[in-house]
Amino acid sequence: MNDLNAGSVLADAQAESPASAQPPDRLPLWVWMREGLRVALFLPPRTATASPTPVQLLVLVLFHSTLSLTAAWIQATGPVRFNLHGWLAPMWSPLLMLWVAWWAMAPARSPGIPTPSGRLAAWYVLWVWASILPSMLYSLVWLALRWHGGVGSIAYWVVYGVATVWGLWALARMSARFIRSFARTLTLFVVLGAVSGMRLWQLSNLSWYSPWLPDHRAVAEASAQSGDAKENSAWMALSQSVFEEQQALWQRQIDALPAQRPDLVDVYGLVFSPYAEENVFRRESSMVSALLQERFDARGRVLHLLNHAKTAATHVWATPENLERAIAALGQRMDREQDLLVVYLTSHGALDHELTAALDPLEVASVTPAMLRAALDAAGIRNRMIAVSACYSGGWIEPLATDYSLIMTASDATHTSYGCGSGSKLTYFGRAVFDEQLRQTHSFTKAFANAVPLIAQREREAGKDDGFSNPQIHVGAQIAPVLQALEQRLDAAPVRSASDAKP
Repeated sequence: MNDLNAGSVLADAQAESPASAQPPDRLPLWVWMREGLRVALFLPPRTATASPTPVQLLVLVLFHSTLSLTAAWIQATGPVRFNLHGWLAPMWSPLLMLWVAWWAMAPARSPGIPTPSGRLAAWYVLWVWASILPSMLYSLVWLALRWHGGVGSIAYWVVYGVATVWGLWALARMSARFIRSFARTLTLFVVLGAVSGMRLWQLSNLSWYSPWLPDHRAVAEASAQSGDAKENSAWMALSQSVFEEQQALWQRQIDALPAQRPDLVDVYGLVFSPYAEENVFRRESSMVSALLQERFDARGRVLHLLNHAKTAATHVWATPENLERAIAALGQRMDREQDLLVVYLTSHGALDHELTAALDPLEVASVTPAMLRAALDAAGIRNRMIAVSACYSGGWIEPLATDYSLIMTASDATHTSYGCGSGSKLTYFGRAVFDEQLRQTHSFTKAFANAVPLIAQREREAGKDDGFSNPQIHVGAQIAPVLQALEQRLDAAPVRSASDAKP
């Protein structure tokens, strides 16, 4: 901050506004844009004491907001809808900065020295337009690197950090010319840094702060147009009897869970499919539920939570609350130290690693890795095999990883998976790992290893152009012997037919 001292500020002011010059009080609209961009390049604004008119201020801010919304829309994946709440929620930050800038400028008066103050409105317009270049930089880098895995993600955050420091420093230099006080300029700089950090936390952790949200209805309409909706009505009819039946169904399924068998590693299962608007998830979750009962001696020990318009009478809804209740109920029935819980989640995934949920007209919240981890820990279930079939699902591994867990995901944290469209029978991951390989082996690790090249080949043949999904796996040191013992027991057991596996 050495260049924010009064001497350098005085020299800059004298250089840009010679005594003979009589700058106008009003400037054209394009001049304000140009001078804001100059500020981003660390050049002094040539606005002297001019101030934008109310109309200019409105136009400039709305134009900037339109550019920001367009950039966010370009970065979004899939069909999206405008989220007014998400657009308005971050507006607290410019309001706070305006108040701090007003406080900082109040006593800053230097008689006899030409200043480019122009009051608070000029400062705000220059700040808004100075932020365009850094924002454009990290938006372009994000678009260029989004499909390049972990290296691309690291590069993006490096560029984001550089752009943030760039924007903060440019604003500090410009603000010093308005404030004329090192201490107050420093205060403004610190507050802006804190505000930037809070905004980053909002945007990266809370998806409802995004101005664009996934448009589930558009996906459903596309599904209908493709002909896949002939077995699916995306809109569920609600009545009191439906809610009462759900409660009774839940109790019946929990009461029917068999008790743990002593001196035997039992497999319990929880299959969770929260997206009602595409049948691929219904088919896949049903396949996995049947497979666990047929191939892993888990008959009657699998809870299948499913969102679908036609299954309210047969399947408990896949909501975050029911997910937690199901894990707690399984923990009470199984031997939490000895038995194995297999959790399979299938849905659309987002870059923030939330699992998309939809069951119109019910409002269903998304599921996060932290939510699942908290439920498993609270239930005290030690041995865990968790599979997540969703885009960007690699982001689930770190929050869920323990020494007693095996976690496999359909993609890494920065890539999409494939096969979740309306025309798919199963996802590429679910088909290769569970429907094919786990019908030939009882080893989860072997099935995963054999499935990965099959997935890569099928993605190439399908023309997937956004990068290999790159499925991930984590095998904890303490879960390996548990899985090996289970594999040996199941290999030695007689093969159970699919009809026998049906409850």
